[in-house]
Amino acid sequence: MSPNVYIGIALTSHSSGVICTAELSNVQTTGTVTPMMWTHEAIGATMTSNDAEPMYVALNGNAVVYHDNPNAALIETWTQWNIDLQAFADQGVNLANVNTIAFGLGNKSNPQPGGSGVMYFDDIRLYRPAEPAP
Repeated sequence: MSPNVYIGIALTSHSSGVICTAELSNVQTTGTVTPMMWTHEAIGATMTSNDAEPMYVALNGNAVVYHDNPNAALIETWTQWNIDLQAFADQGVNLANVNTIAFGLGNKSNPQPGGSGVMYFDDIRLYRPAEPAP
């Protein structure tokens, strides 16, 4: 291991402007930890967060559908996003011939440098529309 090992616990209220506190007791470490320098940092006071940005998905590089929430970059929980594939077909995409799927934040037509971060996507699926009841 490197000479400096940092051990920490983070806490958040998940609401802007709401302070959340925790009290820890009987904290211990094992192994050789010298010198024992306990410090704390206020998280949130100066911590940067995502800018409010729309999220989009693009098929074949040019057919774009934007998330309904223009501030999708600020969503903090797993959220299902159902996209009506007709929106891509209306842009001339042959859904049987999709070569690329791209996800992004901001304006697809006017990308801006400087963003960074991580987005997680799972369960990308294609569903047939429900058949109308007879």
